[in-house]
Amino acid sequence: MKFRVERDVLADAVTWTARSLPTRPPAPVLAGVRIEADPQGVLHLASFDYEVSARSQIPADVSEGGTVLVSGKLLAEISRSLPDKPVDVELDGTKVQVSCGASRFTLLTMPVEEYPTLPAMPETVGVFDGEELAHAVAQVTVAASRDDTLPLLTAVRVEIEGEKVTLLATDRYRLALRELDWRPASPDISTAALVRAKTLSDVAKSLGSTPEVTVALSTGSGVDLVGFESGGRVTTSLLVDGDYPAVRRLFPDETPIHAVVDTQALIDAAKRVALVAERNTAIRLAFSEGQVVLAAGQGDDAQASESIEARLEGEDIMVAFNPHFLLDGLGALDTPFVRFSFTHPNKPVEFTGQKDLEGDDDRSYRYLLVPIRFAA
Repeated sequence: MKFRVERDVLADAVTWTARSLPTRPPAPVLAGVRIEADPQGVLHLASFDYEVSARSQIPADVSEGGTVLVSGKLLAEISRSLPDKPVDVELDGTKVQVSCGASRFTLLTMPVEEYPTLPAMPETVGVFDGEELAHAVAQVTVAASRDDTLPLLTAVRVEIEGEKVTLLATDRYRLALRELDWRPASPDISTAALVRAKTLSDVAKSLGSTPEVTVALSTGSGVDLVGFESGGRVTTSLLVDGDYPAVRRLFPDETPIHAVVDTQALIDAAKRVALVAERNTAIRLAFSEGQVVLAAGQGDDAQASESIEARLEGEDIMVAFNPHFLLDGLGALDTPFVRFSFTHPNKPVEFTGQKDLEGDDDRSYRYLLVPIRFAA
């Protein structure tokens, strides 16, 4: 095997393909990136850990075809550090020689015959706008659990009904819901899948700059594999198995109290007040006509408070939130104003966005946060 490729092209492809390689692979060969040089002038790169696979292809000047398996992390680090010159790669026995300008590296190869067969891309079910998908996924995954002992809650539930897709995620303390449109392969498609939040987030970030992202789902004895493809890059992932909790019913049917606040002003104030909030302590928000007062700390501890303008409909109300969860919800909004919808100081509070202080809220994105009980 022997080929020449542009440094930036190689570095970008290797970094993307190796991004999901496991830190502790179940088998040594799974720490590798497989590189196949096609004499037609294309390099095929692949990684796989039995759960997530990644494949990409890039143009190259291939003198001799062949396939090798080398350490993905090491090759990614090397390719990023090379000078801005063409890179020559050649297989020499059981070693791979990498040359770029005056730089020379020798990499050991792994037994490529022991590398598992990558899963095939499932059947295409629809197409997303890349930028919109990336934004929607970022809004929802903030609420997904990071606790691997609760695998169901580390997933995003993807509900597909014709041209409408709904993303849902919860960690038991907050819930995020985002609705968006797409172009389904079949107008009457109706299905749901649980996609690992980390995988979905990685895919959305890496493919979000592309115009279109094609989504594929395998069906058979149940949906168990999802695939994403765009711009010559393909990722597949096993789906999470299980019954996701019925979280939609957590959104209140009626909310008699509403408050509207400038989103950025509230973010800035919350960050300042949170400076004195000790670990696991809350920020208190007291809403009254014309203002909301943020406060943290009490007794002999450091304390802080700040008031900003707010528009209130209904009775005065005070709630307390985990500062991190509060800022996650506010940061996920992309509107100038945030609307809080309350039923009771100890009941979950719904966040939605508004373009104008007096306008209607945009319910395509909803963030529900459980308040922290506090002593009055």
